[in-house]
Order: sequence, then structure tokens, then C-alpha cells
Amino acid sequence: MQVRETSAEGLKREFTVVVAADEIEKQIQDRLAEIGRSVRLPGFRPGKAPLALLKKRYGPSVMGEVVERAVNDSSSAAIKEHKLRPALQPKIEIVSFNEGKDLEYKLAVEVLPEIGPVALEGIAVERWKAEIPDADIDQALERIAKQQRKSTPVDREAAKGDLVRIDFKGSVGGVAFPGGSAENHLLELGTGSFIPGFEDQLMGAKAGEARTVAVTFPADYGNAELAGKAAEFAVTVKEVRQAEAQPIDESLAAAVGMGNLAELRTAVRERLEREYGGIARQKLKRELLDQLASRFSFAVPAGMLDIEFEHLWREIEAERKRAKDAGEPDPEGAKSDDELKAELRSLAERRVRLGLLLNEIGRANSITVAAEEVNRAVIERARGFPGQEREVLEFYRNNSQALDSLRAPIYEDKVVDFVLDKVNVTERAVPPAELTAAAAKED
Repeated sequence: MQVRETSAEGLKREFTVVVAADEIEKQIQDRLAEIGRSVRLPGFRPGKAPLALLKKRYGPSVMGEVVERAVNDSSSAAIKEHKLRPALQPKIEIVSFNEGKDLEYKLAVEVLPEIGPVALEGIAVERWKAEIPDADIDQALERIAKQQRKSTPVDREAAKGDLVRIDFKGSVGGVAFPGGSAENHLLELGTGSFIPGFEDQLMGAKAGEARTVAVTFPADYGNAELAGKAAEFAVTVKEVRQAEAQPIDESLAAAVGMGNLAELRTAVRERLEREYGGIARQKLKRELLDQLASRFSFAVPAGMLDIEFEHLWREIEAERKRAKDAGEPDPEGAKSDDELKAELRSLAERRVRLGLLLNEIGRANSITVAAEEVNRAVIERARGFPGQEREVLEFYRNNSQALDSLRAPIYEDKVVDFVLDKVNVTERAVPPAELTAAAAKED
């Protein structure tokens, strides 16, 4: 095998590789002999078929197999010989090959950048922790109590706080619109959760009564096709139900499977702490990644950048299609495609660079993801599909790319945790509202 480097520009390397004809022929002969030991041909005992006959019958397929293996083996050897770390699968272009002639092909590969030791000194981040006041626990308990309320049918006019079970059909200008109809919809009067003015017009209704409800959709309504338009709903009240108050006491704890109210309060606080802890973690991680992105600059493989950009662009196109089908405004506003693509390419470059940087930190510090960690992630994912757990487990068991999609965030989080242990992290206690507002602003 002869390997000659023909180009070394940036992260791109190109080689011309020649595999001698006699080496190809030897591999073909070896493979035909292997076939001959097991194949049965009419008139010949196993292992006794003439090589010429084997070559006539199996030659083309064997040659294709041998050439493919020769390319794979020689390209791997060339990459190893030149101590390259490919960023993506190398590209192969056959230049020439005929029976009895040398195999010549071009090998093009993009390599990972040499990042070198990653110095983390001088990086400082702030970890926010939400201090949850008792008032927030009380509000959460009130929401739970509301969810646990019982209701009973009543034979009277509907009033504020009552639940009404209704069928309705909406129309604009006499024409029905998608999503404007429902049956057995349970609506609480007085919450303002429906279209403004809708609930007010059902006050005083009784079971069996039909009403026409006229409303105007808000100008900022999510569906642009309906925003600001007048609509009518033909409503049939099927049932009026009176909600019974659920006191926040031991009975509420029992209703949700807790031993007592104190235990329920503790569980609610722990749940809120986990939720706010997750928000704080994302904020801390984003701050760390921002500092890493501004601190380290190096070229990224163009192929990796293109793949990430195309992924982001497909997401934008899918979201635009969803919004268009739903009659919603373009989620990207008035940005032109050129402006949007420029933004996405910048974001793609940042993501690729950070990914390479975190991977280098992990590689240099022997950070790995154990099989049991991936298995736990698979089981957790399966739990999200009740009744389909077996299918989900089989999917991941038979799909290495899907497993990689679970392994990657685990690896990233482990590297981030490693970095956080090495940098200066200060703590700051904040009200929950301040944390969520800061997180929303960053998004």
C-alpha cells in the first residue's frame, strides 16, 4: 500500500492511496478458496471445485467484496499511520481499478482540531438557589385542593364557581372553524380560562338549555386566522355541577395518598425545589458554556458545522409549517431567510465548538458513561410511554444511534459537573420569581 498526502488545508486532509494489484489478487484467491471449501457445485465434492470455475461463478461478487474491504482496511491504516482523528466519516473516491491492475483511490478526511490543554483558571459562575417561601407552598396546596374537589349535579341556574358540562360548535361568519367544536367539555364559570366573555354568557343557564354565545377573539389570539374576529358558539348545557370545597387538611393529604398534611407540605416543597433546581441548573450551565465559548476559539470542521446547521434549519422549517397549518404567525417574525440562516450558522458554530471543547475535556480526564447509566436512561424513557415499555426498550436495544442520543447528554452533564468542580462557583439565594424571570430572559 502506498499513501501520498496531496493536500493539507486547515482541518482538511487529502491522500492518494494505491493498493497493489498483486495484493488485491491474493485476497481474491484467498476468498475464492474459502468459498470453495464449503460450496457445493454439481459434479464436484466440497473443496474440490476448480479455482477457474469458482472464479467464473463468484468472481464479480468476490472482487467487489475484496475491493470494499481493501479500501476500508487501507484507509483505516492510512489514517492511523498519519495519526489523524477524523471528525466525520472519510470520503472515498475510486480513481481507477481493473482486474489485474492497481487499485487507486482518493481519501478525503476532516480532522478534529488540536485544542490542547483546556485551562479553566479564572472562570467564575454563580449558582442561584430559589428560596421557596411558605406562601408558595400554600398556593401549591390550594391548587391541589382545587384539583381534588368533588362536584355534584344540581337542578338550578349555573353560577360563578359552578362547573357546566357543555357541547359547543363555533363559527365565524357562519363558517365552522377547526378546533371550534367539542362535546362534554367541562368548564368552570368565573375563571376566565376560556375566550373572554364566553363564560359570562352561560351564567344563569340550566341543564338542557341551549344558548348562542357571541364573542370576539383577542387581537393577540394564538391562531392568527381567528385573532380579532367575531364568532358565535351554539352551546348546549348538558349538566350543571356544584363544586364542593376541599379543605387543606388531613383529608386532602389522604386524597393524594399522603399520611398527613405535614407530609404533603414536605412533598410539595421538595417537588418545587426540584423544579426550581432544574431551572437553576440550566441557568448555571448556560452561564458556564457562555464563558467557555468566549474563552476558547478554534476552527471547527466544516462538515460538522454543515450537519448542525442543517439540523437547526430543519427545525425552523418544521416549526414554520406547524404554525402555518395552525393559522399562527411565522414564529421567526419578519426575518428574511438570509438573516435567519446567518444567525443559525453562528449558533451551529457555537454548538459544534462547545461540543468539541467538552469532548476534549472529557477525553483528557477519562470521563466516560457507563452502560448502566445508559440503561437507566432507557428505562426512564420507557416509563414515559405507559403500555409501550417493551416496544421502547426494543427500539433502543436495536438502534445504536438512538442509544447515542441518550448517552450524549449524560456525557455532557458529567463533563459540565467536572468543570464546575474546577472553577469558582458562588451561591446566591433568590426568590423563585427572580429565578424564573432570569431564565425566561435568557431563553
